[in-house]
Amino acid sequence: MLHAKHLCFSYGRTPILGGVDLRVAKGELCAILGNNGAGKSTLLKCLAGILRPREGAIYLDGTEAGCLGRKQRARLVAYVPQREYSQSHFTVFDSVLVGRRPHIAWAAGTRDLEIVEQVLDALGLSRLALRSVDALSGGEYQKVLIARALAQQPRVLLLDEPTNNLDLKNQLEVMQTVRHAIDERGLCAVMVIHDINLALRFADSFLLLQAGTVRTRGGPEVITPSNIEDAYGVRVLVEERGSRKVILTL
Repeated sequence: MLHAKHLCFSYGRTPILGGVDLRVAKGELCAILGNNGAGKSTLLKCLAGILRPREGAIYLDGTEAGCLGRKQRARLVAYVPQREYSQSHFTVFDSVLVGRRPHIAWAAGTRDLEIVEQVLDALGLSRLALRSVDALSGGEYQKVLIARALAQQPRVLLLDEPTNNLDLKNQLEVMQTVRHAIDERGLCAVMVIHDINLALRFADSFLLLQAGTVRTRGGPEVITPSNIEDAYGVRVLVEERGSRKVILTL
């Protein structure tokens, strides 16, 4: 389980997060929602250990994350950023192999190579193993970032806008990949996402941030017109379509 307790963060004197609490269980995908500047990516980076909260604590399976070394934490938590451009000289295989770094003492062994091959196969990327990541489409590259994270064999998966700048087909393929990985591996996952309808389709729980504080948290029942209007400043309709809710703007 991932448990964040009363997280506060500031950039200089500018407060960004004000006492955020979050619990995510094994096999659960939690979507962090909110408008630009609400603190979504900052919260995710605090959970990943990239940023250090001014107050509060983060617990991983009951152990305070601050008590863990960098390598220990990297074995538990994998972070998938928004698209990067710094590794264009890597092949797909090499890029995914980077995910094994927390487990490697001196050099990659047979087991590390086997895990990379298994992850590539599971995500349908084996045919691209020797291709430069610079030659990939947006959707293919996003899957490589997810594969790199899964190669870490983490217990917690953090994703920052995994469908950003992708077309509809690739959005669905990437989210199906994420959902399958969570279900198959029993991961605890947190995702920052702008598309509320996509979140409603794939996520189990939701945390709605408003100006760095929690507006509401819970299951699909918390996605209501009043909560969306307060957080985003727009009026919407929420319709029930089968077993899912759908957001319609007015």
